[in-house]
Amino acid sequence: MTFDELLRAARGSEELIMPGSWSQGRATFGGLTAALMFERMEMLVTEGRAMRSLQVSFVGPVEPEVPARFEAEILREGKAVSQVQGRIVQKGETRLVCLASFGGDRESEVQVDALPAPEAPPIDQCPGLDYIEGVTPEFIQQIEMRWAFGNLPFSGKGGRELGGWMQFRKTPESFSDAHIVALVDAWPPAVLPYVKQRVRTSSLSWALDIVHPRPAMEPGDWLLYKVSIDQAGAGYGHTQAGIWTAKGELVALSRQTVTVFG
Repeated sequence: MTFDELLRAARGSEELIMPGSWSQGRATFGGLTAALMFERMEMLVTEGRAMRSLQVSFVGPVEPEVPARFEAEILREGKAVSQVQGRIVQKGETRLVCLASFGGDRESEVQVDALPAPEAPPIDQCPGLDYIEGVTPEFIQQIEMRWAFGNLPFSGKGGRELGGWMQFRKTPESFSDAHIVALVDAWPPAVLPYVKQRVRTSSLSWALDIVHPRPAMEPGDWLLYKVSIDQAGAGYGHTQAGIWTAKGELVALSRQTVTVFG
């Protein structure tokens, strides 16, 4: 199933089965589960309130090919801001919890331009991260990435930065906030270039802020992603990333805590 097909399914049903083509090891790709949960949460919110901040806790793996229930509720709806909670339950256990803040625009004297986007090689000059059966995660069949920053995972070369260009392999029908949520989580953890052998990693928590008014984006547009490591040790890594349009406009800011099993 394509991402758009899964989004439509999420809008129409509280119970979904994640296809194996979107898996990442024993779990479903976290960006997909977070995006689908976000889609159900957004349906509850008053029109005109954009998603400002999303916090995700990956409690346990959402298994592919197993029914999962998507639950969402409004915690509070104020004059300008709506606070929404969502969770995914599978086999009677909570597997993912989300908190999102949706807010309408306010009048303000504060106006600060975003920092400029990093310089990156043109897309056609960046090597692609191809899907290799049994080597790369299954969801790489769905999302295309072009390497622009840093060293490859499991190279043992280290480095604090990683990232590049990204888009869906099948051009979506539209480009919503849910599409951004899914794309941002696609890149491998920035700590992986430090190891020489394949080790397991997983996202423990994730905070994503989307900038509004959001830059205009069309289906098929490439986004640029660059992540840096703040600190890593004792089996955990703390990273922060920026996401920009090809024109250099800031789209979103991301922070993650990842676990490293090796």
